[in-house]
Amino acid sequence: MAGGAREVLTLQLGHFAGFVGAHWWNQQDAALGRATDSKEPPGELCPDVLYRTGRTLHGQETYTPRLILMDLKGSLSSLKEEGGLYRDKQLDAAIAWQGKLTTHKEELYPKNPYLQDFLSAEKGGYAVWPANSRRTKQPLPLNCLELNVDFSDPSQGVLSSDGVWRVKSIPNGKGSSPLPTATTPKPLIPTEASIRVWSDFLRVHLHPRSICMIQKYNHDGEAGRLEAFGQGESVLKEPKYQEELEDRLHFYVEECDYLQGFQILCDLHDGFSGVGAKAAELLQDEYSGRGIITWGLLPGPYHRGEAQRNIYRLLNTAFGLVHLTAHSSLVCPLSLGGSLGLRPEPPVSFPYLHYDATLPFHCSAILATALDTVTVPYRLCSSPVSMVHLADMLSFCGKKVVTAGAIIPFPLAPGQSLPDSLMQFGGATPWTPLSACGEPSGTRCFAQSVVLRGIDRACHTSQLTPGTPPPSALHACTTGEEILAQYLQQQQPGVMSSSHLLLTPCRVAPPYPHLFSSCSPPGMVLDGSPKGAAVESIPVFGALCSSSSLHQTLEALARDLTKLDLRRWASFMDAGVEHDDVAELLQELQSLAQCYQGGDSLVD
Repeated sequence: MAGGAREVLTLQLGHFAGFVGAHWWNQQDAALGRATDSKEPPGELCPDVLYRTGRTLHGQETYTPRLILMDLKGSLSSLKEEGGLYRDKQLDAAIAWQGKLTTHKEELYPKNPYLQDFLSAEKGGYAVWPANSRRTKQPLPLNCLELNVDFSDPSQGVLSSDGVWRVKSIPNGKGSSPLPTATTPKPLIPTEASIRVWSDFLRVHLHPRSICMIQKYNHDGEAGRLEAFGQGESVLKEPKYQEELEDRLHFYVEECDYLQGFQILCDLHDGFSGVGAKAAELLQDEYSGRGIITWGLLPGPYHRGEAQRNIYRLLNTAFGLVHLTAHSSLVCPLSLGGSLGLRPEPPVSFPYLHYDATLPFHCSAILATALDTVTVPYRLCSSPVSMVHLADMLSFCGKKVVTAGAIIPFPLAPGQSLPDSLMQFGGATPWTPLSACGEPSGTRCFAQSVVLRGIDRACHTSQLTPGTPPPSALHACTTGEEILAQYLQQQQPGVMSSSHLLLTPCRVAPPYPHLFSSCSPPGMVLDGSPKGAAVESIPVFGALCSSSSLHQTLEALARDLTKLDLRRWASFMDAGVEHDDVAELLQELQSLAQCYQGGDSLVD
């Protein structure tokens, strides 16, 4: 482990959490692959916070996510539960048993066409990583050798979209042959129709101790589903699954030099809300003093016609929020939906982004991009804010639930400076809400953590001609950090605000979906590519906020619950929830809502 890294262990619980996590890890991996790009700023984010070094049984060094994920039977598609990076020597050994053998072979899921193309591209030649890149810790693709080449010479190969330099194979026995000039390969992008599960587009190798399958429930079909909060709680009450989770936690935690805490990506809409609640309780009991930040995830819009599913979603969300809040340092719902309650609201819209709200592949990509931005404070190389400190700043006076918002991408027109762009927002709250708590306009912010990333340093300050009076106070500032702090003070006077300004953009290279059209604003970071080319990185403006909007949201959630006739939903109650539990839930929801009703912000 790199000295000084403040490690975080990630837990992904549920299938939509798997979608968000797959995009999240692909974005981290893309950032690793660009570590030596001359256009990139020096490392502002520390990958060792999220990744761990290891070694296979064959002595090969690896660099894999520090991750535990739980999902249901049938959710992995072609991905093996033990991953594809390590191989168990026992499985390769000859079988000593001389008696009769019976082989039971389960039919394999077909590999997603995108992954087939990706592996075919890797097998086509040599793969070369820069010597000082973290990607050197990943194993080389099959049938590939490592070469030393001049990266500045385009005739020797091409840097592909996954950050790997590729050259064509040298014929055996013929020594070094001239390398033909390479053409830029067509990006490998999965089609929306080909994405069935999150493993269909995950490009990152996982450690064998990462994946934990809940075999007693099915991902597909109508029977044997993990639908209710009580079912999820009971999973981690079973010794089998509790011990398996504890063993994996101990494996990762014991190798950390300075564990700052845990981030939980947890589905709120189904039985995984109960799994997440029990997991958070276990972490709080065993690792007190560490930060536990929970991201409660909900997929896209829902419809009135699905009565049982909507009632279950409401109950699971309410139980999940209350129980996760009790055992976490901070909880943030993440959704592109307009409401957490029973009344359907249209999904949120972004001025410069086009997505299909019915596709988990699209929704999860946007949420992962926001997550990659708002988690920046505790992943910084220099002067990081610990998870505990971040939670303490945002959750004073019992306000442990926060909202998220983001501008994706942050628009910056040619010739504009950061003050010019910020002034265009006027006095309105700039970011799109991502917590299904309604529009933030007119609400009160008690405390906030804000990150702006991907703006070139030359655009940070206004380049006014000497003698020209500054058009605003922002134009008079001398640094980008000062401009951002001044803007936040103007927007929310007297509010405790923590802000970070990074040069590093957010990676949206394939398999990230095409959400940015050719008419997207000049705020895109196009890496010198012509208009219409695939976008690989974007600037993002993201925020976490303790907001009074949560008062209305939590109150509305409680009102929806009081309208339910629980006798009609006996199947939910039979899963392990008592009527007294619902009554207690209502009291706790209303108490939590009162925390956001008014009062003063941290700073007067």
